[in-house]
Amino acid sequence: MSRDKNALPPSWQQNQQAARASQIAFDLDEQFQYAIRKAALEAGVSPSDQIRSILGLAGPKRPKRPRLTVSLSANDYQALALKYGIDDQLEIKKRVLDDLIDYVHLAAK
Repeated sequence: MSRDKNALPPSWQQNQQAARASQIAFDLDEQFQYAIRKAALEAGVSPSDQIRSILGLAGPKRPKRPRLTVSLSANDYQALALKYGIDDQLEIKKRVLDDLIDYVHLAAK
């Protein structure tokens, strides 16, 4: 029994389809970007998913894990290490999370 050398396992076929997708960017006025981002926030989806909804396209089949991200450079970690008086990246991340939680609690008042 010989297998087709071009046949891919089903899981790889899905990845191949995803690789064919292309990302497009829109240069919109801040007012338009804000409106779309606000609608996405209110709907609990990403701006990308909101655009798909506006266009009548299907969104993700399962909800994504909601999270916020920030990119920290080595210099950022050094500044935070000085701020918190610690040098462990994991502990710095915990302190950053505490600062964000404090910010939200103060903003809610």
